[in-house]
Amino acid sequence: MRLLVTGCAGFIGAAVARTALGDGHEVVGVDNLNDAYAPALKQWRLDRLAPLPRFAFVRADVADRALGAALAPHGRFDTVVNLAARAGVRDSRRDPWSSVEANALGALNLLEFCREAGVPKFVQASTSSVYGGAARPFTEETPPDPRSPYAASKLAAEAYCAAYHHLYGIDASILRYFTVYGPAGRPDMAVFRFVHWIEEGRPVVLFGDGRQERDFTHVDDVARATLSALRPLGCEVVNVGGARPVSMLDLIALIERATGKAAVVERREAQAADAPATWADVSKARELLDWAPITPLEDGIAACVAWRREHRALAAAALSVSPPPARIEARFPLSRE
Repeated sequence: MRLLVTGCAGFIGAAVARTALGDGHEVVGVDNLNDAYAPALKQWRLDRLAPLPRFAFVRADVADRALGAALAPHGRFDTVVNLAARAGVRDSRRDPWSSVEANALGALNLLEFCREAGVPKFVQASTSSVYGGAARPFTEETPPDPRSPYAASKLAAEAYCAAYHHLYGIDASILRYFTVYGPAGRPDMAVFRFVHWIEEGRPVVLFGDGRQERDFTHVDDVARATLSALRPLGCEVVNVGGARPVSMLDLIALIERATGKAAVVERREAQAADAPATWADVSKARELLDWAPITPLEDGIAACVAWRREHRALAAAALSVSPPPARIEARFPLSRE
């Protein structure tokens, strides 16, 4: 199968591309290698994909209307797996326009590409953030409660998938990922930061009282679920989560055991956009995708510690990069006429 995987230098995108190649698929990866977080980390992931057989890379922006022209030389695809995103609940408050462009407009451009190029299958990455403060565990029937521009932009992408399925028959699998972690993860995520800070003896910055819970999901499990969603499903929303909520205090304790070092916790005020807790009901994933999480959190944390020890300089550099400055005006201003 020929796959177009967007966001291929991102954390989840690189894992999906690598797993797909290992399964014998052909992958064309797309990424704009932006500076939303350390480009060096994205390049590190891409450098490990580039030598693999059946992989080609296109540097392009999914929010660019000319995307189809950039992809035209690479022929036809059986599936588009859209993992390109401007992620992060907190960052989306600082720069909401980037969320709209990458997540909503990007999904629309790719769906238009599928329509024009006759690509029958579309896999869309969504997020547990769409559930907000809803009652747990979250099922796919739980009413969305978006509490950030990031969550809202992902809901918009979901709506575009439903519309293009209805209008053009594109088979759309929408996967709501829950707190993905693993080696070489995103430096704005808690596991990456906490492991590095504890190893370095630096204070662990903890927002809130630490009792907030997250349903951590290992990136390899997420990659398996994503590729399982290549099958024909119609148009379905499916939770992909670890199904084991863990408090931030318990996460810190797990990292302390894995590193053999004690954490120094520096508490900060809770963030308004952060959900108090997440917890995935994955019954639908078991039924439709024949998938369930298999990586214990303890093993996943140990792998993160091992990666950080092997790549200490890269981890430190990734955490030292400041996010790009927020824009103060929308990319698409309203007409004054």
